[in-house]
Amino acid sequence: MLEARNITKLFRTGLFGREKVLAVDNATMTVRRGEIVSLVGESGSGKTTLCRIILRLIAPTRGEVFYDGREVTRLKGKELKWYWSKVHGVFQDPYAAFHPFYRVERVLYQAFNLLPPLSDDEKKRVVHEALTSVGLRPADVLGKFPHELSGGMRQRVAIARCFILKPELIIADEPVSMLDASTRMGIVRLFKDVRDVNRSSVVFVTHDLGLAYVVSDRILIMYKGRIVEEGDPVEVMEYPSHPYTKRLKEDVPLMYRKWGGF
Repeated sequence: MLEARNITKLFRTGLFGREKVLAVDNATMTVRRGEIVSLVGESGSGKTTLCRIILRLIAPTRGEVFYDGREVTRLKGKELKWYWSKVHGVFQDPYAAFHPFYRVERVLYQAFNLLPPLSDDEKKRVVHEALTSVGLRPADVLGKFPHELSGGMRQRVAIARCFILKPELIIADEPVSMLDASTRMGIVRLFKDVRDVNRSSVVFVTHDLGLAYVVSDRILIMYKGRIVEEGDPVEVMEYPSHPYTKRLKEDVPLMYRKWGGF
């Protein structure tokens, strides 16, 4: 479905842009239809930059992104609108992703700008179905501003927007890192539901190897801008080959070790 090929991103910083920061270094990754791929690495490893390139929010310095065999890094106008209807993002901080002065329904109804025209009644039905599917009662969230919702509710609203679009690929960038432990697994289950119900693929970005083990069909380890290891969850967890992966395994919380049996 998707191939990010030889992606490199160089940022210029400092006075007059004289300093260079290599955020992503010749990274290649693929996503197959109907699978959940976890991209695992510490803060600063380049995970978010790679995802923002895939989402067409920033341009790569070098490299190409192919979606269904079509190169997408140069799409514009209607073609870019088409791409965003197929590939959608859920971000780490849902509050920052929403306009603070827009009520929840306006945030959700913006998704229809990427879809063929629907009647007002159809839009209302789709919105209510999307909210219900992520465990929210429409009456509890519609009419409210983002700051009036809990972090878990805001993230569920962001996922509900995905349900409206029914994208073929969801880029979930650290979607549970700002949530408490009791809320995390509920959000993780939602991404599995999206995959099972809509047959959507998911790129699940996290710094938590244990969480990746629970949610993924395949794991990619990212270190200093490079993909250094790839495999199915059991292979990566039980037989890590890269020293950085071995360090990540040592930091896996005990609860994940009990679930996974390692």
